[in-house]
Amino acid sequence: MGYRRGHDLPPPVGALLRTWRERRGISQLELAGRADSSSRHISFIETGRSRPSEGMLLRLADRLDVPVRERNALLLAAGYAPRYAQTPLDDPSMEALREGLERLLTGYEPYPALVVDATYQVVAANRGIAMLLDGLPEHLLVPPLNTMRITLHPEGLAPRIRNFAEWRGHLLAQMERQIALARSAPLNALYEEVSAYPVADRPQDAAPEEAVPQIALPLVIEYDGHLLSFVSSIATFNTPMDVTVAELAIETLLPADAATAKYLRSLGP
Repeated sequence: MGYRRGHDLPPPVGALLRTWRERRGISQLELAGRADSSSRHISFIETGRSRPSEGMLLRLADRLDVPVRERNALLLAAGYAPRYAQTPLDDPSMEALREGLERLLTGYEPYPALVVDATYQVVAANRGIAMLLDGLPEHLLVPPLNTMRITLHPEGLAPRIRNFAEWRGHLLAQMERQIALARSAPLNALYEEVSAYPVADRPQDAAPEEAVPQIALPLVIEYDGHLLSFVSSIATFNTPMDVTVAELAIETLLPADAATAKYLRSLGP
């Protein structure tokens, strides 16, 4: 983050808030307007001349769309107790959530769907995902599975993806946006790893004879002699109050053409 006090002490809350405001690309005046405050007060908070109340700090974090995990860091930096728990997904209190996710994934079959955490580790997946991973080397399938490694590794799905250059660019750009918007050393390390994977030179695939209008960049992948095309959709939980829940994302792969939908339905239950 670039801020240090003494011997590796955490940054002051004002410096953290200024960093988040600058990341969001808004001025002190604009933030003040969003938070029903004044630019003078925001300036005093950022320079350490004023300590924000807990309510003001949470309001500023909300207006800056600070991730739930980082809101706890802001509260701690200001001398307050963390507000948001981080409950392990296997905790008994999460049973209803786990069951709901399983029902959702099962109900989406035969189409692929999975749940990942903030570093793209797979939390749950359905049989459609298992089908796509069939035949991958053992070392890529050792838990916890990581979707970025599996997709971009030269021994993973990469050789099967027909539009790999485009899809790789899309995934790396997605990670870059996340890294720019949130502090995450694990995510940054994952990005450094997968972006360094060698990319084999492959001839450009010919366009299909009957082109299908694209509503989004598709994932075009070979499976068992068939060319399957998917559009990815990602959903997150609304107003989460737990760090674990806030960092979950549900990704569903919707068939992008009739041939893909027909083939997946033919596989049966």
